[in-house]
Amino acid sequence: MAEALRTRIEQLRRGQEVSVVGARIASRSLVPEFYERRGLRPAWSRPEQARALLELIEASGAHGLEPADYHAAALRRLADVPAGAAGIADRELVFTDALVRLAYHLHFGKANPRELYPGWSFTRSLGAIDPPNALEAMLAAPRLEDALGRFAPQLPAYQRLREALAGLRAIEARGGWRQLPRAPSLKPGMRDARVAALRERLAASGDLAPGVIAEAEYFDAMLEAALRRFQARHGLAADGAAGPRTLQALNVTVGERIDQVRVNLERLRWVAQDLAGDYLIVDIAGFTAQLFLDGRLAWSSRTVVGRPYRKTPVFRATLRYLVLNPTWTVPPTILRQDVLPKLARDPGYLARNHMRIVDASGDAVDAAHLDSIRYRADGFPYQIVQAPGEDNALGRIKFMLPNPHTVYLHDTPSRRLFERAERAFSSGCIRLERPLELAELLLDDAGRWSAAAIREAIASGETRTVPVKRQVPVMILYFTAQGDADGGVRFNPDLYHRDARVVAALRAPFRFAPVDRRRAR
Repeated sequence: MAEALRTRIEQLRRGQEVSVVGARIASRSLVPEFYERRGLRPAWSRPEQARALLELIEASGAHGLEPADYHAAALRRLADVPAGAAGIADRELVFTDALVRLAYHLHFGKANPRELYPGWSFTRSLGAIDPPNALEAMLAAPRLEDALGRFAPQLPAYQRLREALAGLRAIEARGGWRQLPRAPSLKPGMRDARVAALRERLAASGDLAPGVIAEAEYFDAMLEAALRRFQARHGLAADGAAGPRTLQALNVTVGERIDQVRVNLERLRWVAQDLAGDYLIVDIAGFTAQLFLDGRLAWSSRTVVGRPYRKTPVFRATLRYLVLNPTWTVPPTILRQDVLPKLARDPGYLARNHMRIVDASGDAVDAAHLDSIRYRADGFPYQIVQAPGEDNALGRIKFMLPNPHTVYLHDTPSRRLFERAERAFSSGCIRLERPLELAELLLDDAGRWSAAAIREAIASGETRTVPVKRQVPVMILYFTAQGDADGGVRFNPDLYHRDARVVAALRAPFRFAPVDRRRAR
């Protein structure tokens, strides 16, 4: 066995492709290093280990992964090769490569987020893990399932999504749910043959509990309550009526919902290493922000994010300071597309909005004496700045996290927008419904910066920059499915149409994506 294994390892070291019963060995450096460290001794000498790995790979679908990526068919063929047989070296390579592949995907995800998001800035590192030692530890563990499971995200959000995936697959096994006619709308109090179909659809997804039905075709209060629950967990206005958007959501197949959950399990694997300790997470598609301190939820808020044509980017940065009573310098895109056209139509626009034109030195420019160049779509030689105040676009406070996208978090005078179910109205920055509470938590100085002291500083009208005591990492992410504590799932609109590319990556052939193999110091 040792000589056959040595030959295979030398082939891998030379960069040659090694395939065994149709299984291509992908880990061309780790597998050779692992066996060289152990003096070419076999690693899969215990039959129960091999059975355990095969069971784990066949169950990898519970993580939203594909068993075929981990040599499932080859493992079944090689599982019973006896020790000392001619094929034992091939068996060793396939089993070890399968374990490496699965551990890698559980830890980092299958897709490479750097290919999907330019400028990806989240941790993608092995940290203190030494891969050959990690392999030895897994194989020496009393239960391979427990040892391998530690590579998956240890997050309640991840476990809840796995439970939601299991629930959806159970629905799929029962036949899923049928499609509903798209028009016209169905409303409470109506009698219609399609109401019975709506009732059946909501029962299939668990939104309508089984019970006594007085009249299947009557849209009663119980059905209305069930539809409102469905709407609330699909990011829709919960009005209790099955209008066009609700019918569209009802007609998404259970298979498509399964893919949506798989996509978001993958997204959690990409960032799980960063979700620990103190951090602030903004979920673009969920229109929410949450602050975790020492791993516990300390604050949450509804948000407004970028319009689909002015997308809020996905990135990671550190929140350094906040500004009370900020001025607002109109960004170039908004200047070109919004403000200058309005100014061209209405010379009083600047004064009404407490704005002024300034040159490169910050000196005011008299708009009345400007050439018409100021109305051009490009080439405007000045900046437009809005003074602090109640109607300032940034509200009374902004949170600065220096980043190449020039995106920040801020208050807003447009409070009514937080009541909308879908809140994509900004030009890329994130508006917060509850900014003062966040400021108090981040300043973390009850003696100097109590809630009353912050309000007093704002009331002064003075623009003031204040470093925060808690310089937390801020993670701007994008989740279209989230599990709840009851095993259910909330689906958010795929606002920027990003899910399809992740689904395609999950279905693509296996390949390793680069990671940082440097150990943590």
